[in-house]
This record gives sequence, C-alpha cells and structure tokens, in this order.
Amino acid sequence: MTLMTCQELIEQFLADYVDDSLELGVRARFDEHLSLCPACVDYLETYRQTIALARAAGTPAPEDPMPDPEVIEAIVSLLREQAER
Repeated sequence: MTLMTCQELIEQFLADYVDDSLELGVRARFDEHLSLCPACVDYLETYRQTIALARAAGTPAPEDPMPDPEVIEAIVSLLREQAER
C-alpha cells in the first residue's frame, strides 16, 4: 500500500474523512498517514475545531470547506518544514 502524501490528504480527502464518507481502503491509507505524520494530525484537529467553532457561532459550515490551492500549498510547505525539524 502506497503512503498518502500530506498534500493528497489535505486536498483530496480531508473533508470526506471528517464527514466519515471515505471508502474503507482510502480511509485506511488516511489513517496510516496520520499514524506517521504528527503535523497532519495537528492540521486535522485544527480543521475539526474550526468547523465546530463555525457551527457554534451559528454560521453554517461551507459546503466545500476546502481552501484555495495556494493556501493548501502554503500549509503543506509549513507542515513539511515542521516535520523536518
């Protein structure tokens, strides 16, 4: 099984993971990546907290909560830098 990259995890699968709508095989790869990548675990927790805060504020969560690709790339770059330390 090929490991998922941070970028794949965030861009392609994060929202479906949080919504618990990933196929079992993809979810297993996602979970495997999380077991090896503390930076993505932190990102996932922050993502969940953001959704919870938006809901608590009475603001509906956006239907497509994914940020622009430039924002994702900046986050992935920061996560990589942190992982290298």
